[in-house]
Amino acid sequence: MLSVKSILPTSNQPPKGVIVALHGWGANAADLAGLVPFLGLADYQFLLPDAPFPHPYAADGKMWYDLESDQYTGIAESRQLLHDWLRSLEGETGVPLDRTFLSGFSQGGAMTLDVGLQLPLAGLLSLSGYLHPVTQPLADPAPPVLVVHGRQDTVVPLRAAHHAREDLTQRGVSVQYEEFDMGHEIQMVVLERIKAFIEAQSAAWAN
Repeated sequence: MLSVKSILPTSNQPPKGVIVALHGWGANAADLAGLVPFLGLADYQFLLPDAPFPHPYAADGKMWYDLESDQYTGIAESRQLLHDWLRSLEGETGVPLDRTFLSGFSQGGAMTLDVGLQLPLAGLLSLSGYLHPVTQPLADPAPPVLVVHGRQDTVVPLRAAHHAREDLTQRGVSVQYEEFDMGHEIQMVVLERIKAFIEAQSAAWAN
């Protein structure tokens, strides 16, 4: 069972869509919640789950799996939890999966691609993330993907973003790629790019 922070649309209307955001290794849902007002997406409901496992070094930190283990201990459990929870969301929010975006930062970005490529989502956003080995069939069609990375990222090297772009493109996934002069972080220019991607994907939705 995931603990989830929900931020309702500030438009005071039923949500046009849902944006799920997965935090990185050692952070928690509150880490991304502070960015929501700066996105300017008043018509969307934001759902920010805490990863299921306690972080070994950060008192309030969580992790999707153990990065320090060779086998990524916990990844199978997190994968199943996220998959089942995402499948249940329409019943909770009234918003179908094809109007739901899955996003994540760092380890959360890796989990976004891991789980999201198998589901009929509106789009995936991997921020300073990386791609696990793809072992499962992709949704048909696979959701479009935005990959954003910093050229000065010393935590997840830029080559990880290049690999994700190349691998997914070869699999027929529609990938938009952006890199900026920044480190392992989310700057305002990234928020602007996120907003543009979401608005572009949702432009065709019937009102």
